[in-house]
Amino acid sequence: MIKNTDVDIHQLVRSLVDSYREEEEIIKLQAENKINSKIIVDIVENLRCLIFAGYFGPKRLKSESMEYYAGELLEYLSYNLQKQIAKALRNQKDAVENEIEFKNRAQAVTYAFLKRIPEVRKLLAADVVAAFDGDPAAYSKDEIILCYPSIFAIMVSRLAHELYLLKVPLIPRMMTEHAHSITGIDIHPGATIGHHFFIDHGTGIVVGETTIIGNHVKIYQGVTLGALSTRGGQGLKGVKRHPTIEDNVTIYSGASIFGGGTVIGEGVVIGSNAFITKSVPGQTRVSIKNPELQYLSDQEAHKEEFWDFMI
Repeated sequence: MIKNTDVDIHQLVRSLVDSYREEEEIIKLQAENKINSKIIVDIVENLRCLIFAGYFGPKRLKSESMEYYAGELLEYLSYNLQKQIAKALRNQKDAVENEIEFKNRAQAVTYAFLKRIPEVRKLLAADVVAAFDGDPAAYSKDEIILCYPSIFAIMVSRLAHELYLLKVPLIPRMMTEHAHSITGIDIHPGATIGHHFFIDHGTGIVVGETTIIGNHVKIYQGVTLGALSTRGGQGLKGVKRHPTIEDNVTIYSGASIFGGGTVIGEGVVIGSNAFITKSVPGQTRVSIKNPELQYLSDQEAHKEEFWDFMI
């Protein structure tokens, strides 16, 4: 019995190895260039500790130790980001630099990214204010920072967007997909988002790569800011495929807005479940006509079910 099992295992091994050779698109042999997904998650968590200082992480923050606290986190982030960014750069098919050039470029990109953190903090502080001002269920800003999944998703999106602008491959998407897996909020790192951005609830939100979102925008769960069609595949790379949302727009749950040429003007309110593929002028309210509601007594409902059955 054991020998037969051994034979079956050997056959399976050979079959798998043949499959590895035939389907080369989904096997990675250059292990030295493999980005460590666990380290990327650790980087995200350390960035959260750096941005929302004192809220997260095992260490207690004191005013007299702020420089030490920030320095320790920045040292960790600098070292690990450089290593992972260098791997991401080497992974590119058209990469032509030598090893020293990869390291130098990774170092420059990492420094440029870390320099942006104070500005990202300003944006996130405004997002927290927008959430607090816009949600009567919030009793404190601490509650928003510690409990609201949207703040985590927006934080990761803003940080990943900085790396995206610096043309770092793969890592920005790994970051936002980590946030997506935790929160159910899918924001592509390419999306451009203004200040005072508020996501209420958030589950099921999709924001596409070329989306532009203005300031003081509020969106609810289940909203899609997507592309009309992706049948063009790679030929659409770099094309504006997703909508532009101007300032002070509110988009209620389940609404879908599609198309790179679609512009939702300033001050627009989009009602729940609306499906929009054309631009909407500013200061407009868009809603679906309410379906007619029918109220029946238990006896009337029973009669209706009976006749439905007979038909």
